[in-house]
Amino acid sequence: MAVESVPAASAAVGSDASHSTLKRGAIGLVGVVFMVVAFSAPITAMTGNLPVAVGFGNGLGAPAGFIIATVVLAVFSVGFVALARHITAAGAFYTFVSRGWSRIPGLAAGVMSMFTYMTMEAGLIGIFAAFTDQAFSQQLGITLPWEIYAAVCLVVIAVLSHFDISVAAKVLGVVLVCEIGMLTISAVASLLHHPDGMSFDSLNPVSALSTNGVAGGVVGLGLLMAFWSWVGFESTAIYGEESKDPKKIVPRATMIAVLGIGVFYTFISWGVIVGNGPDKAVELASGSDPFELLYSPAREFLGQWGVTTFEWLVLGGSFACALAIHNSAARYLFAFGRDGLLWQRLGGAHHRHASPWIASLTQSVFAGVLLVICAVSGSDPYAVLFVLVAILATLCLLIVQTMSSISTIVYFHVKKEHPETASWWRTLLAPALGGVGMVYVIYLMVSNMAAAAGTASGTLFFKMIPWIVGLLFFGSMAVAAIWRKVSPQRYARIGSTVFDDRPEELLPADQA
Repeated sequence: MAVESVPAASAAVGSDASHSTLKRGAIGLVGVVFMVVAFSAPITAMTGNLPVAVGFGNGLGAPAGFIIATVVLAVFSVGFVALARHITAAGAFYTFVSRGWSRIPGLAAGVMSMFTYMTMEAGLIGIFAAFTDQAFSQQLGITLPWEIYAAVCLVVIAVLSHFDISVAAKVLGVVLVCEIGMLTISAVASLLHHPDGMSFDSLNPVSALSTNGVAGGVVGLGLLMAFWSWVGFESTAIYGEESKDPKKIVPRATMIAVLGIGVFYTFISWGVIVGNGPDKAVELASGSDPFELLYSPAREFLGQWGVTTFEWLVLGGSFACALAIHNSAARYLFAFGRDGLLWQRLGGAHHRHASPWIASLTQSVFAGVLLVICAVSGSDPYAVLFVLVAILATLCLLIVQTMSSISTIVYFHVKKEHPETASWWRTLLAPALGGVGMVYVIYLMVSNMAAAAGTASGTLFFKMIPWIVGLLFFGSMAVAAIWRKVSPQRYARIGSTVFDDRPEELLPADQA
């Protein structure tokens, strides 16, 4: 069987090949890193996830929880980037698992990843609407229905995503620099003016494994919040086809994102706890306004302008995250369309911008439908839509990451592909340990799902999450197995399209 390979020479905008090829060389290393870090939304993670970990999880051990998460995800990434050096495609996990392991689990990985990103955009737009309502009402005295803010956000994202990825990367870069700068300024100010001394206890990994005196605290919930804050780091592979040198940029961007985000989260969370003082930190995090965990030291050490700036930057951070997620979802739809598994026009690239414009518009419509359902049902866009979509999405991605670890081992040590890359550590032990780590995080997720959902745990949507995940996983594999028997040609197209820098347009399956 031949597989479609997109050589660099055929990727020129305006050429016939460009109608199914995304813009080659649109972004470099910095652009890919910006897309991924924006996806993780540092300011949203610190305002939303950190208070849960401090107030109801491992308390003052929350920064150490980020250290543990950094180590586990870094080990996982070793195998992930080894596979990324040889497989480049907009489908990322979908193509990795299809070609690294088998097409049957590959279709499941693709469907779960695509569904994850498609639903996550609506959730992030929901939290954006909530943050916008807070900022507008408190800062400007303007009160409008959240649906208006959501609609504006949806339209702006659709417009930005119509162009090539460099446009979105520039917007995300500006927002990201601002939020990272403000978080750093606040943390440094807190550490310099610490009320109870600069304690290093919060950085001891052992402290992440106990509740540290938090009444009713759950260690697993604290660790879950740490891992949850990294959602999206694996999306580096999605932009490989549009990067200037995917074989180098994707691996480097992945490790920079994992390690960089880990160090940053640890530093900021440590600064927040030191700035508040141990007792006050837990009290604020578990209080009626958990955002005060971040805002209180900013107000005390920087002044009211610090809180005002944070309120606007949280708004910008959630928008940037929604934009990054939209682009990831559009590229999964594009990959499925280009492989002929969904409506083939989804796999069409814009004749001028070489963007997945039809897939992008489709994703905007899908996100809009979810937001309409949320509005009609009277559900809270933050407490219900965002929280439950985040839980569902994180669970799906953790399963797919585990499948990716298995694929790395199979690709290099069972199929014996690229022996020059294979090694006992990089392609065997690291992915094995990473896979075990992912399984443990899945356990944390399932064990603490009700606590993470909060008031939304009583909704029908929450009760359906296990069934949705099961249907996506087993249903997709069943469909692939059926295709293998009744439609061999369609089955053969699962994960078939990859990008290759060599001049040949078509490569045998064992060479692509």
